Amino acid sequence: MAAKKGAKKGAKKGGAKKGAKKAGAKKGGAKKGGAKKAAKGGAKKSAKKAAKKGGAKRVPNAAFMKPMQPDAALSAVVGGNPMPRTEITKKIWVYIKKNNLQDAKERRMINADDKLKPVFGGKGKVSMFEMTKLVNKHIK
Repeated sequence: MAAKKGAKKGAKKGGAKKGAKKAGAKKGGAKKGGAKKAAKGGAKKSAKKAAKKGGAKRVPNAAFMKPMQPDAALSAVVGGNPMPRTEITKKIWVYIKKNNLQDAKERRMINADDKLKPVFGGKGKVSMFEMTKLVNKHIK
């Protein structure tokens, strides 16, 4: 029934193609149903958010905070002291930004220099998502 109402509204406006009318009808029906649900559950959601914000601060996972020892290749970039994986990743990003190693056209690609090539397994270009996987091989 909601689809018929949406189709009538689309017909009144005119100038639109048939495919656009159908899509508009579907979207219109979904928005109305969503608005009704939001009105019903709005009070519950805001109460949950208030409870979360009022609670204690979020505790990081202990596995991420465990100090790891970088090997010789990685310590040339981040230093030789044991540190958590999160800190190692942050230091690599500082090094990448400082030496302008992020590709200009494809921003998710990292261009390896002489220090990073051994860390990246000899690859000249690595995606930022692949980078963390390769870095994990160089920490104990």
